[in-house]
Amino acid sequence: MIKMKRLVVLVALLCVCDAVKFGQLCSGNSGNSRRTSDTWGSGNYGARRTNGRHEGLDIRCSDGSAVYAPFDVTLHGKLIVYNNPAKAAIDQGINLRGGGLCIKLFYVRPDRTSGSVRKGERIGTMLPMQSVYPGITSHVHVQMCDKSDPTPYF
Repeated sequence: MIKMKRLVVLVALLCVCDAVKFGQLCSGNSGNSRRTSDTWGSGNYGARRTNGRHEGLDIRCSDGSAVYAPFDVTLHGKLIVYNNPAKAAIDQGINLRGGGLCIKLFYVRPDRTSGSVRKGERIGTMLPMQSVYPGITSHVHVQMCDKSDPTPYF
């Protein structure tokens, strides 16, 4: 019986992952290419950081670019990324829910913070990351609310 329950849970997880695939997140990056390594570090999930590990996945996005809903979502409010005056220029993001997922997008100024949005509709603007981290590969940080790996959804 225990093996059967594990199988059911595994199948349920596989179905959610198969059902939800991120569409284009940022204008100018139709393939959702990822931030690799630069002088500031690596953008992959689990990359080493001075205070632990990277809990999201970084998708390349030029400063000032339009950010789109990656799939049909409901907007669930604005978020504050750092709450640090030195990083005020990029200290915004948005919470999204849809397809059984809860996601946070960092470094995005939301156009609005509530309501339903269809896949591909504009939801905000990429903030000026270069003003805070000169030379970094500008990106939207995609983080699951439970801090699990978002990579399989791309």
